[in-house]
Amino acid sequence: MTRSICAAFMLALLSTSALAQSGKDEPAFTPEGVRAHVAFLADDMLEGRDTGSRGQEIAARYVATRFDALGLKPAGENGSWYQTVTFQQTDRGATPGTVTISGAGAEKSWKHATEVLIGTNANEPKLDISAPLVFVGYGIESAPLGIDDYAGLDVKGKIVVTLRGFPKGMPSEEGAHVGATKAEAAQRHGAIGIISVGTLQSMKARPWERMLQTADASSFTWVGKDGKAFDEAPGIRASASLNGPAADAVFAGAAKSLATIRKEADKAGSRPKGFALKTGIRIQNESTSKRITSSNVAAILPGSDPKLASEYVVLSAHLDHIGISKAKAGEPTGTDHINNGALDNAAGIATMLEVARAAASVPTKPRRSIIFLASTAEERGLLGADYFARHPSVPGDRIVGNVDLDMPLLLYPFTDVIAFGADHSTLGPIVAKAVAPMNLKLAPDPMPQESIFVRSDHYMFVKQGVPAVFLATGYANGGAKAWETFLSGNYHHPGDDMNQKIDWEAGARFAEANYRITRAMADGDVAPMWYEKDFFGDVFAPGAKKAAKSGQ
Repeated sequence: MTRSICAAFMLALLSTSALAQSGKDEPAFTPEGVRAHVAFLADDMLEGRDTGSRGQEIAARYVATRFDALGLKPAGENGSWYQTVTFQQTDRGATPGTVTISGAGAEKSWKHATEVLIGTNANEPKLDISAPLVFVGYGIESAPLGIDDYAGLDVKGKIVVTLRGFPKGMPSEEGAHVGATKAEAAQRHGAIGIISVGTLQSMKARPWERMLQTADASSFTWVGKDGKAFDEAPGIRASASLNGPAADAVFAGAAKSLATIRKEADKAGSRPKGFALKTGIRIQNESTSKRITSSNVAAILPGSDPKLASEYVVLSAHLDHIGISKAKAGEPTGTDHINNGALDNAAGIATMLEVARAAASVPTKPRRSIIFLASTAEERGLLGADYFARHPSVPGDRIVGNVDLDMPLLLYPFTDVIAFGADHSTLGPIVAKAVAPMNLKLAPDPMPQESIFVRSDHYMFVKQGVPAVFLATGYANGGAKAWETFLSGNYHHPGDDMNQKIDWEAGARFAEANYRITRAMADGDVAPMWYEKDFFGDVFAPGAKKAAKSGQ
């Protein structure tokens, strides 16, 4: 144990003891308490807490010891703090995959990580698939939104070509969801592969150069109790993203060029119609797979109300980060490659632990039970939270709400918070009312182009019908600049460490805000509810009782 880790651990113990002895119903939150947890979890000794790594296992043990010290109840498997998850990790083979376009002019090929990015398929380590191509617009099928981009198209046994993202002007959260479920839609219509090409809007939000940065990243999925690797669209054997000349080649000889389609798609509300293309595609790719284990860490604070204690609210945060980056040619000696993840997401775990400390220590205990979940493999696709949401340690239909904490930007004195997803359920007004005494405001999503709603663990609870939000510090009082700087700099970078000018007072304030929100969820006479006629409530909880939305 390094001196910094030891100091952080002792500080966490002291802060717990101080609150336990205070006997206050209004718990105190200190900068030192938050900093101690972050310092431990972001220490170099934990080597970036990559999924399945020794560093992440140390972090999991740390969280479990904190839960134990607070007197919480284990909520893992077999009476333990841990829910061990098996993951299948798939890596690229030694030979780069290729995409070949043919059928209208000269045959052309591109290797992976040039103008094409080829997805891996764990079930086909030597993938070689050829099929005709059909353009399907955005590739969206959603009855609640009244959209069927497959209407009149025959894609059975073919590979579909979709525009990346969702139509301009569509509400960002609904758009993010239908954009993330295109493979399932393609599978329902009998397609065997899916190709995406950028729109003017999507290429601006996520340039190709940025996509290439993760070209060789491993892919992960969890393995079920039946020993099978989970796949939401197993019928989609091949996937790829195309750029530049490769994307143009797909539309060779077509009635509309890709440039024309992109101009059409750039108009608000426009959805270019699909048509059969005159080209075909061959996708070849090699991969290898192995299995690793990593654990969610979960605890329960039992509720005090006999009528409500069997209902659970979940406060979650992901424990993993992205580990150690590979060295680059020509780098100076001593270049830092450890992605410590101080803000992403040691700060979220620290917030959760401080809320757990407060809730467990005050004399008046919450009415509903609270589950504190430190999830694994968020950076690998929200996998740990997905596994827990599908295999909870309590009856799933008794989980009534979730607040997720991911990358609170503790770099400025925030005066507002963002609850991504707040417009869909009564969690919105619950959050707003809970933080109002702190002179904090609830702000709307300031970055809809980033599709945040489907990019953190709360989304996995939403998919199981649970009202959920993802809470973050807002854009006011310097927040916009801080977010822009962080996302273009230290985000997923070794610079996200303890050397940043972290505002620990903001950390204490964020912990207090989340304590108030968690208690409001746990203590309310009525559990959080989806709004009537809400897209996500209707899709994922069609039979649940709904609340009328003010102004509807």
